Amino acid sequence: MSDFYSKKDLNFQLFDHLQVENLSQLAYFQDHSKETFEMILDAADQIASKSLRPLLTEMDRQEPQLENGSIKIHPGMRPILKQFGQDGWINATFSYEEGGQQLPWTLHLAAGYILQAANYSASVFPFLTTGAANLIRTFGSSALVERFTPKMYAGDWQGTMALTEPDAGSSLSDISTTAYPTETPGEYRIKGQKIYISCGDHDACENIIHLMLARVEGAPAGTKGISLFVVPKIIPETGESNDVLTEGLYHKMGYKGAPIAHLMIGSNEKTIGFLVGEENMGLKYMFQMMNEARIGVGMNAVAIAQAAYQASLAYAKERPQGRKITEKDLSKPQVPIIEHADVKRMLLFQKSISEGSLALLLYASRLMDETIHETIPDRKKEKHLLLELLTPIAKSYPSEMGVLSTSAAVQVLGGAGYTQDFPVEQYYREARIHPIHEGTTGIHGLDLLGRKIFLEDGLGWKMLYQAIEKDIKTYQGPEDVLLLFDQAWKKSQDTAGTLLQKAQEGPEIFLADASLFLELCGVLCVGWMWLRQTHVASQMIDKENADTAFLHGKIETARYFMEYELPKIHSIAKRLHSNAYPTVNMRSYWF
Repeated sequence: MSDFYSKKDLNFQLFDHLQVENLSQLAYFQDHSKETFEMILDAADQIASKSLRPLLTEMDRQEPQLENGSIKIHPGMRPILKQFGQDGWINATFSYEEGGQQLPWTLHLAAGYILQAANYSASVFPFLTTGAANLIRTFGSSALVERFTPKMYAGDWQGTMALTEPDAGSSLSDISTTAYPTETPGEYRIKGQKIYISCGDHDACENIIHLMLARVEGAPAGTKGISLFVVPKIIPETGESNDVLTEGLYHKMGYKGAPIAHLMIGSNEKTIGFLVGEENMGLKYMFQMMNEARIGVGMNAVAIAQAAYQASLAYAKERPQGRKITEKDLSKPQVPIIEHADVKRMLLFQKSISEGSLALLLYASRLMDETIHETIPDRKKEKHLLLELLTPIAKSYPSEMGVLSTSAAVQVLGGAGYTQDFPVEQYYREARIHPIHEGTTGIHGLDLLGRKIFLEDGLGWKMLYQAIEKDIKTYQGPEDVLLLFDQAWKKSQDTAGTLLQKAQEGPEIFLADASLFLELCGVLCVGWMWLRQTHVASQMIDKENADTAFLHGKIETARYFMEYELPKIHSIAKRLHSNAYPTVNMRSYWF
């Protein structure tokens, strides 16, 4: 049995809570069933346990190295990438005609969760390629698709997302990488530089295929003038260098096994890029990959938090220290630390964060599948806008709370947790990237409050309201869980109304605490997921052959969340109702 995630919980989430087997009622997934889904998860567990997990520590200790202009990574990644290609993981969600399996995104992300919990660094390589290939197949010409995707699917070529520049981090409107049309239609000379490019260069594959944002010479300023290009490291047909040079390698706090490159493009005026779709549409295209990636980042964070939880849980069961507070006889043996209330508090915190966040991410993933394949326009729009609303929440809450959750894992181990003799210190370092990856928490707060909540006259919020109200009305389970959630839900609605009134005071006041509103929504939505899980567990608990210990654990963890985490909504609400704005009034020179 794998020791880095709970197979029992994942099955509960997918098949009991979300009933994902019902996705086979959609035509695109009709060849799938619960049995095929279970086979996919078992296959992920096998590759995670046998190929990725054994390299967890080695990839952390043996960091990538830049040698003679190329990045060398752990040699174990080459066969792993080939295995991902041969087993069909990279294009699993794509159509049969493209060699895919027409697998739901929900199952693909659930399988990814297993792989990420086993070894986060190793897991990112194939899924970056999936995202890059998906952009080419969705928006590129048939010639581009035929030229680049087969070897990407096979794991021979790495895909990347090349956005960030030294003077234009999250502000993509300020990118300066420039594309100059050549005499050949669809081909451009590219010149500029990109930084922090995940898997932007390495020796575990034959070629690197960058999906790169650049501005065509003379294009409009801002985001309206951004185009998307396929920029290979090596020209496929000739094997010649495409003048994409690795100038630097960033050494990171964690997540060390995956290289992060600094690229110089066109230093010798020889880099060729191939236009994807139309000029000046690049940011729109890239947002497809970015939105998928944001759900993926949330899943990465949850996977690491879950692995840390499993490690600290195992330690707490085995580590004897102290005795029960009521035991005064020192001749009695010490008890495992899991018997102490404060240790149980830290374990419950981790369990409530990781399992509650996983529920939210899988809910959003299922919504993504339903949105893509919905045929009724009005329903498609409603599901799409609910997904749009949930995406910044599902990315940010697991990312921020995953850091605190892994910190609690270190604390459970005490001094041992701060050493390299146990894996939790590595998990803690690796967790910290996720509040930064694919947009910082502050950016997602602005996105949620400044844009998502207003789309189509607030239809996304309306759909969230209807979904939560429906679950409240149909809930059957312990009354205390429902009462506490309902109080927080009412407070959240009241606070959202107050904030919308503040929009009249101007954007600076309105958006000053956008990150706090995002946090409130995160606590609310994960509380909602615990309400749903409690309902399901309560219905299952009296059935024959029910795993009553697991189900009672679910219900008590829900109680923990409602008692310890949900009250944060009330304190955040108090702040959001206030008319004092020190963050606006503070002058930079006062610091």
